[in-house]
Amino acid sequence: MKKLILTVAILAGGFSTFALPNNNLPMESTSIVMNAEFNEVAVDQLPEAVTSAVKNDFATATIAKAYVNASEQYKLELTIDGSSSTVYADKDGNWLEESAIKKAKKKDDTSSTLE
Repeated sequence: MKKLILTVAILAGGFSTFALPNNNLPMESTSIVMNAEFNEVAVDQLPEAVTSAVKNDFATATIAKAYVNASEQYKLELTIDGSSSTVYADKDGNWLEESAIKKAKKKDDTSSTLE
């Protein structure tokens, strides 16, 4: 008799888990990153090292827009075969990862708070 009651209790518990509502709706997430530290500059004001690096590494690319920050790091919006791409470079024409830009920003922020 105990086994019968235990079996009924387990089955009732198993069926009740299917009765719970599943309200997990798919969520769309949009992230907008505003980087206020970069200021737009004219493409003809870019250092020669930066423009030659673009010509050497992206032969079919044109520079649509250029931005510079206080650390003389450049954010370049390139148009390559009709598609748009963003790259980062320093004043010597060396390519930078976006994470390196963020580290430089944090370093600038901490130095300004120490003064």
